Amino acid sequence: MRKMLLAALSRVLQGPAAAGKTASRVIVASRNYGDFASEATFEIKKCDLHRLEQGPGTTAVMTREEGLQYYKTMQTIRRMELKSDQLYKQKIIRGFCHLYDGQEACCVGIEAAIKPTDHVITAYRAHGFTYTRGVPVREILAELTGRKGGCAKGKGGSMHMYTKNFYGGNGIVGAQVPLGAGIALACKYFGRNEISLALYGDGAANQGQIFETYNMAALWKLPCIFICENNRYGMGTSVERAAASTDYYKRGYFIPGLRVDGMDVLCVREAVKFAAEYCRSGNGPLVMELQTYRYHGHSMSDPGISYRTREEIQEVRSKSDPITLLKDRMVNNNLASVEELKEIDVAVRKEIEEAAQFATTDPEPPLEELGYHIYFNEPPFEVRGPNQWIKYKSVS
Repeated sequence: MRKMLLAALSRVLQGPAAAGKTASRVIVASRNYGDFASEATFEIKKCDLHRLEQGPGTTAVMTREEGLQYYKTMQTIRRMELKSDQLYKQKIIRGFCHLYDGQEACCVGIEAAIKPTDHVITAYRAHGFTYTRGVPVREILAELTGRKGGCAKGKGGSMHMYTKNFYGGNGIVGAQVPLGAGIALACKYFGRNEISLALYGDGAANQGQIFETYNMAALWKLPCIFICENNRYGMGTSVERAAASTDYYKRGYFIPGLRVDGMDVLCVREAVKFAAEYCRSGNGPLVMELQTYRYHGHSMSDPGISYRTREEIQEVRSKSDPITLLKDRMVNNNLASVEELKEIDVAVRKEIEEAAQFATTDPEPPLEELGYHIYFNEPPFEVRGPNQWIKYKSVS
């Protein structure tokens, strides 16, 4: 009876235009107003701790609005990466390209826990972070195809995307970590209540420069969260074959650490909230390990199945997929309906297709702009080309 009354009320509110819709559509529309819970509380996996007396809680509250936003963002990143894979195989995207599908809970959970004024720097698997930091899909895809409308004017490509308070996309393995500590030093020097998040992979975790950075960050008590995205394989080498200790959250030794379920967006969010508060309070740096998984190979030249089985990939997809996990939580706790989430999927697919159309029709940057944007806010100057007789003008 209640559903019939809600359906009737929905038809009245929507007017004559709703009369031709199916009954199921009317019921879905009516549920949007009255039947969904506004929030729900979820059990999350306890984090492993290093040199910490207590860590993040084991429950997380998520509102309906937050859940829908997380779902749409993760679905957008997933579809964007699948479209990038397609464009690469069509030879429209060229060069290096590292896809992020499977790891979406990491970047979405991190962004949900920090402020827009905080700073993020990562390695070359950067498309997801570029999107969560505010760059539209069309600008990301246009950057991948080398077009003028790309977020780096078509000159950066897959590994070098930037926006305000996001410093890339860095192609040298592990080199972004000292830069992230430098950003944290600037935050402390200028007395800003901001933090820096420096991300790297399990493959880069064995780099000497990372340990040097740990030491300096601890000495100077820098507000920096060092985040290792452990997707279990550094290129084609499993972590067990590459590292004497795979407890990456303990690698700082004298720096406290957390090991987090990186496939659960809520677990990531709560852990990063904890870490952010720790760093903002003047306690110095913290090391975090996010246990995650990539579905594609290391890069587009890697099929991803010569060092792991198809069955392993399928098992992770079926048991731990971050989007499916969030979807099931929302549906089972009456935060959304299957139909509503399907509508989001349709809208996301449409957005991705429109972005791909832009990325394949937008013009390439002209040759005379090759030397542009080397420096910021500097007078124009000449840049030498391939030989001393060819000169390009550089404009900030």
